[in-house]
Amino acid sequence: QVQLVESGGGLVQAGGSLRLSCAASGRFFSIKTMGWYRQVPGKQRELVATITSGGETNYADSVKGRFTISRDSNKNTGYLQMNSLKPEDTAVYYCNSVVLTISFYDMTYWGQGTQVTVSS
Repeated sequence: QVQLVESGGGLVQAGGSLRLSCAASGRFFSIKTMGWYRQVPGKQRELVATITSGGETNYADSVKGRFTISRDSNKNTGYLQMNSLKPEDTAVYYCNSVVLTISFYDMTYWGQGTQVTVSS
C-alpha cells in the first residue's frame, strides 16, 4: 500500500504564492509519474501538471508560466510551486502518483486533497 500526504494549501491573496508538497510512503519499487489535479464543487477534477521520472513536465494551459511542478526522487516527494495566483485557482488540489509496485505492475494513488483558496 502507498500513501500520499499533501501539505501546503491555505488562503492567499490574489497575486500571491503557495507551494504544495506531496510525500509518498509505503512499499513500492519506484514512482513513475507524479501529478497535481484540482477540483471545485460541481465540476470534474482537472489536470494541473504532471512530471515523469525523467523530468518531463506537462501543464494545463491555465497555469502555464505561473505554476512549476518538480520532484525530489530521493525523498519520494513532489512539489507544485504556484505563483501569481488567481481567484479561479481556488480548488481542492489532489496529488496523484503512478507507482511501480514491488510486484512490478503500475498502480495509481491519490492523496486526500488540500484546499487552496485565493481571495480577490
